[in-house]
Amino acid sequence: MEASGRLFKLTSKLGQPVEYRLPIGDQEIPLNPWIGKKISLKFSGEITCIYCQRKIKKSYSQGYCFPCSQTLARCDFCIVKPEKCHYHLGTCREPEWGKANCFIPHIIYIANTSGLKVGITRETQVPTRWIDQGAIQALPFARVKSRYHAGLVEVAIKQELNDKTNWRKMLINTEKMDLLAERETLQKFFPFPVEMEWMQDASVVDIHYPIDKALDKIKSFNFDKTPEISGTLLGIKGQYLFFEQGVLNIRKATGYHITFQG
Repeated sequence: MEASGRLFKLTSKLGQPVEYRLPIGDQEIPLNPWIGKKISLKFSGEITCIYCQRKIKKSYSQGYCFPCSQTLARCDFCIVKPEKCHYHLGTCREPEWGKANCFIPHIIYIANTSGLKVGITRETQVPTRWIDQGAIQALPFARVKSRYHAGLVEVAIKQELNDKTNWRKMLINTEKMDLLAERETLQKFFPFPVEMEWMQDASVVDIHYPIDKALDKIKSFNFDKTPEISGTLLGIKGQYLFFEQGVLNIRKATGYHITFQG
C-alpha cells in the first residue's frame, strides 16, 4: 500500500484497543492492521501551513506558518493558559472562532498519563483529548460554561496537582490509579473559584492502546533529522508510533508531506 500527501495528526476512536488512522492528504490509513508489520514514512522535504497552505521551511504551533501562528486565535497564548483569556478586552484575534470554540461547555478532568494530572477540554473533545495525551485512565469531574472558567479551575487545582505530562514516562506507564478517590479528595479540599456542575455520575474511562511490544528505550525521531523512518510498527499510544529503534510523534510533523508505504 502507498499514499502520499500532507500529514495531519492521528485520528482515533475509543475501542478495545483504541482504533487509529493516519491522515495523509485526502486519505486516512487504518494503522492498527499494520502493527507487527513493516512500514515506511518518507518525508519529501516539503512543508505547508495547515491553515493557509503556503509552503514553509519551518512550522510553528504544530503545523502553522509564522504569520498564521501570530494571527490565529487557536495559536494564541490563551489557548495554553485559558485563564488569561482576553476576549472581554476586545483583543481576541478571531472573535467568531473564540465564540464557537471557547464559549462552549468545557470539562475539567483528572487523568493518568505519566502519573496523575489535571486537564481541561471542550466537551466535544471527550475522549479524543485523553487519547491524544496517552492517558490510560481518565475521569471527568466538573463541567463549566467556557474555556476561561475551566482555566480558572485548572489554575486552582494545579497548585497541588500536576497539569503536565512527561511524554517519556507516559509511553511506558501501565500503573493504574484510583481516580474516584482522587476526585473525592479534590471535591473536599479545593476552593473552586467559579460555579461548576459536578459530574458525580461520571465513571472512570479505561483506555487500552494497540501495543504489540513495549519499548526498552525511549528514543525519539523526527523527519527533520531522519527523512525516512521505517521498520516494524510495534504499537501506538497518544500521538506516537512505536518502532524498534524509537518513537515518532506524528502531531509534531503536522503539515509535512510524506509518503507512506506498507
